[in-house]
Amino acid sequence: MADADPEADEAGSAEYVFAVELQLSPSDPDVWLEPASVETTLHKRAPTPGEEGWLFFRDNLWRGEVNDHDHLRELAEETLGVEVRSIEFRELRTDDDYYEALRLEIDENLELFKADDTPEVVTKYLGSRVHVREP
Repeated sequence: MADADPEADEAGSAEYVFAVELQLSPSDPDVWLEPASVETTLHKRAPTPGEEGWLFFRDNLWRGEVNDHDHLRELAEETLGVEVRSIEFRELRTDDDYYEALRLEIDENLELFKADDTPEVVTKYLGSRVHVREP
């Protein structure tokens, strides 16, 4: 087993949770599905605050909703390899350590958010959709 990154452990863990509707299209014309779409939950690991990709919430969410459905739907399609009919943000599911690390990183980078303080940033992008869970 590979050595764990001690900094990642200190930062805790979190994931973005989305509801997605997938369109299933068999390549064989003699095969079909009923229904041809399925709803499921997509989980995306949240990068450690300050590391590459940590601004995902800033770039893709606004007030707890997806800010550009077409863009995020296309990203999901690329990742999943199937047509995504819809995508909706449900929550940032996090533990206390990750949430604290995220708030500290936001506080150190307020200029990236055009905000006066960290609570304003959290509300502006995540709305009330932060769910802190016990380990």
